[in-house]
Amino acid sequence: MRENNYTLEMKNIHKSFGGIHALIDVSLELRHGEILGLVGDNAAGKSTLMKILTGAYQANRGRIFFEGREVHITNPRVSRQVGIEMVYQDFELCPNLNVPANLFLGREITGNFFKALKNRQMENKAVEILGRLKIDIKNSKIKANRLSGGQQQALAIGKAVSFNPKVVIMDEPTASLAVMEIEKVIDLILRFKEQGISIILVTHRLDDIFKVSDRIFVLKHGRRVDVKETSQTNKDEIIKLMF
Repeated sequence: MRENNYTLEMKNIHKSFGGIHALIDVSLELRHGEILGLVGDNAAGKSTLMKILTGAYQANRGRIFFEGREVHITNPRVSRQVGIEMVYQDFELCPNLNVPANLFLGREITGNFFKALKNRQMENKAVEILGRLKIDIKNSKIKANRLSGGQQQALAIGKAVSFNPKVVIMDEPTASLAVMEIEKVIDLILRFKEQGISIILVTHRLDDIFKVSDRIFVLKHGRRVDVKETSQTNKDEIIKLMF
């Protein structure tokens, strides 16, 4: 058991695809209850690093520690069991299902006999989750394809948080949203921090990074370039580090 202030540590992660080195000895630390902005140009290695953390990829070498204990994340199910959730850019919602059905997809509440769905119980639980997170979806029975882009993103985030994770990875959460909806998602991210959830925010939008992050982690060509306290840097410096 390692005693430190980190929820998550990735140590000397290396990943190659054939002769291409996607990640070269990358180490990342995530503090308890912080928002870490992960930035880099296209092909910097951001997605590869996060896919290793979520079990979609396996590193060629390196170690991962979660709350001081070494973990071996062999697939996405193990990642979720450890306490890590990822919210993808495309939301991963079923457009023809309503809000409760999306929230409980794959873990539906059923009865003891005949495995009948307990729709009322899932509806009540969905309302409770949305209310706790202050997600503005007035009709929980509405189908996902009837929601705005911001509501769909909020629902996807709410689904991830309903698993009670300790770390949430957000991949470009505001990329396709209008300005008003971006602000709502930013507020939602900050509320998660208040609840003690550690967040890795992967985005090209530096405005969002500077609004919410505590530190900024810069990747370039598969290598860790630098980690800056957000309050002690600026956009120009981060852009220079990225390029």
